[in-house]
Amino acid sequence: MVQALNRNPSWKGRSGPLVLVIMDGVGYGAHREGDAVADAKMDAFRALEASCPRTKLKAHGKAVGLPSDEDMGNSEVGHNAIGCGRVYAQGAKLVGASIASGAMFEGATWKRLVGNVKAVGGAPVGGALHFIGLFSDGNVHSHLDHLKAMISQAAKEGVKKVRVHALLDGRDVGEQSALEYLDPFEAFLDTFNAKGFDYRVASGGGRQYITMDRYGANWEQVRRGWECHVHGQGRAFPSAREAVLAYRAENPSVIDQDLHEFVVAPDGKPVGTIEDGDSVVYFNFRGDRALEITAAFEDEGFGHFDRGRRPRVEYAGMMEYDGDAHVPKQYIVEPPSIDRTLGEYLVASKVPMLAISETQKYGHVTYFFNGNRQGKFSAQYEDYVEITSDVLPFEQRPWMKCAEIADRVIEAVGSGKYQFIRLNFPNGDMVGHTGVYQAVVCSLEAMDLQIGRIRRAVERAGGILLVSADHGNSDDMYEHEKKGGEVSRKPDGSPRAKTSHSLNPVPCLLYDPGYAGEYSKELRDGKEGGKLGISSLAATTIELLGFVPPEGYDPSVLVMEGSAR
Repeated sequence: MVQALNRNPSWKGRSGPLVLVIMDGVGYGAHREGDAVADAKMDAFRALEASCPRTKLKAHGKAVGLPSDEDMGNSEVGHNAIGCGRVYAQGAKLVGASIASGAMFEGATWKRLVGNVKAVGGAPVGGALHFIGLFSDGNVHSHLDHLKAMISQAAKEGVKKVRVHALLDGRDVGEQSALEYLDPFEAFLDTFNAKGFDYRVASGGGRQYITMDRYGANWEQVRRGWECHVHGQGRAFPSAREAVLAYRAENPSVIDQDLHEFVVAPDGKPVGTIEDGDSVVYFNFRGDRALEITAAFEDEGFGHFDRGRRPRVEYAGMMEYDGDAHVPKQYIVEPPSIDRTLGEYLVASKVPMLAISETQKYGHVTYFFNGNRQGKFSAQYEDYVEITSDVLPFEQRPWMKCAEIADRVIEAVGSGKYQFIRLNFPNGDMVGHTGVYQAVVCSLEAMDLQIGRIRRAVERAGGILLVSADHGNSDDMYEHEKKGGEVSRKPDGSPRAKTSHSLNPVPCLLYDPGYAGEYSKELRDGKEGGKLGISSLAATTIELLGFVPPEGYDPSVLVMEGSAR
């Protein structure tokens, strides 16, 4: 249990709340061509840039706990960093360390998964060990190297039958890169099959069409995945490769993430349905798009769709996706233990708070912001508001629910009830992932209108507005050649869309109309000490609320009066 924060006696106070706006997926682009943030008419944002204290913060790689600075940030680790005020080793890094040390394969869960399929009925082959997950090296939800390591270990331990259910990416990696992963992976499996094993890709489809929904936004997506992976229901093909080629022949512009489900059935019979006695590993390490398919496997009272035959299996996730609800029941790698979060300190200090977003990012400003904690620290001091997201492609409604979010925030600012309000506008990220440039520009301009409305409300109330982001995306919408930086183009001459996150820094803008000289208007630079990342926003928030940051928090962007820079 944390203690209340110490007050800063030099802080003059403000009559209104501090409002933290997290513009999801909005950074400062490294290339002018393909930078939708630069192309969008964002008058409110530009006005803040021109008149307010500002800096740039790192939001990728080691600054958010990922293995290297080649690793793009994401919304999960970004909100962990913003809400926790420190940098924790995150999913990919933890899994990699567990594999390297051998700890993953010494754990009770791995031994149970393997032992289960080796012992079924005393059969010479036993049950199948199934792996379901995002099939790429994007390192945001998963990494193929982790899957390969587990398959290699399964072979060493004598597991004769492995089935892989591949959720194609096209979002954290190239938009039509599926075969760049499938072809070498099939060759990898063949090295085991040549030794008498039976290892195959059994089913799959695009991550945005099957299985990987989040926050209960579209259970139909999960149903399609369940029926495909478990029951072998879906369009049949002789191989995963032929499925991708067939779908592309029918729609040459289709992005991998949107490919429909496929079932591998070379002789008309699915090769990899999930049966009683099998073991199943969901190998994504990130939690938000893992909870729903996990519920389909684990929940006795599941009612979101008819599961039909529910196989009795040993099921495990790569990590624990919900530490409070203990989901899944079994997992292979321990998640980071995050404590002393910003929200916990503010509750202890009796600061009334509001957290709000639409469904697509609601869990980020609550669960992830609070250090992967389900539920509130205090019903007395915390209110959460979820605006229901549209269930349709984001490029069709690129404004999403930003106006509805702003409506509720403006109402909350004027109510006088809250001292701290945090919100997430998903537009730059969710629409950015579609690769539809015009829609991305539209989404950013819609968001900008709402930032302007919120700024005026904050000014009326005598509050403070802090604008930042969790990572980049919409700032880098085209693929660029590594040498020279030219835009990579398709055969027809059009730019090749980039649907993944960027490695670019993000804004940090401070609008404080009641400024009374408590801090320098020159904010700390993101390059200071090698890094100043978005984890600094927690200490910044604490200082702007009139408190002293706790020991161990990463430094604020503010240089307070009387302190050494």
